[in-house]
Amino acid sequence: MKTHANESRLLWLLCGVVGGLCLAYFWPHEELRASATDHSDKFAICTVEVAPLTPEAVFVLNFTTGELRGALLNSQTGGFTNYWIANVAQDFQITGKGDKTKYVIIPGTGFLAANNQQPSGGAVAAGVLYVGELSSGMVGCYRFHYSNTPVAMAPQRMEAAASFQFYEKK
Repeated sequence: MKTHANESRLLWLLCGVVGGLCLAYFWPHEELRASATDHSDKFAICTVEVAPLTPEAVFVLNFTTGELRGALLNSQTGGFTNYWIANVAQDFQITGKGDKTKYVIIPGTGFLAANNQQPSGGAVAAGVLYVGELSSGMVGCYRFHYSNTPVAMAPQRMEAAASFQFYEKK
């Protein structure tokens, strides 16, 4: 009788392992992605998701000038082919503050619907950039369009999709 009980436990264990493997095989897989952000005294750099099976775009925010620049590495050519630019200081109406500006930047996922400013043949990226500035009290959301072309394109202007005031200026 004891042998029968041990065989039964082994059978149930085997059924559980096989069932778990089958479930894991057929369960929808989600690709794990992590965006990265780093900064120094003068600039910040971060990566932003563009599209599935596409390398992430890299963006650099210059704290002194308020200029935001980005590029996308093309997986076909191994070179950068898409370029973007935005002037955050101008968008936030920051004038003459120089070293007193305090920026923060973080990537996010936020597929925003396209509008009439979309370039021909381009697509809206799956990620967005959030940029905040302490002296103006503003946070802006920037989106960008990309094209999966092996030919290097001229820099495109990033679109300030939305913004809000996170504190009242005095």
